[in-house]
Amino acid sequence: MELTLGHTTYRLVTVERDGQWAAHAVLADTGERYGIEIASESEWDAIERLRLWLDWQHEHTKALHDLQETEAAYHRAVAGTAFSAPADAPVSEERRLALAALNAARLRLDELRARRPNP
Repeated sequence: MELTLGHTTYRLVTVERDGQWAAHAVLADTGERYGIEIASESEWDAIERLRLWLDWQHEHTKALHDLQETEAAYHRAVAGTAFSAPADAPVSEERRLALAALNAARLRLDELRARRPNP
């Protein structure tokens, strides 16, 4: 079974061991194992729980990347006004918007981390 998330395709592999099923993912393009192994009493449940974890991991990676991008944009906005405005000047609209975007990205990542599936 294969699962594609974004630009990455995973092969979902299951193995039965002493009446328990274990599922793990392999990167389809390299054959390298990726992520965690999930055990369950049924093959279907192991695959479903692995799929949920992979989906969460994909979202988490994207949210983390988005946070890094908004941090960089905020730092550019701060640096752009650091030496050109008087110390008592009001915060620029660009800087205010960049800070709002940064806070939104942080909240998104926090909310996503709170929804992490329990393998």
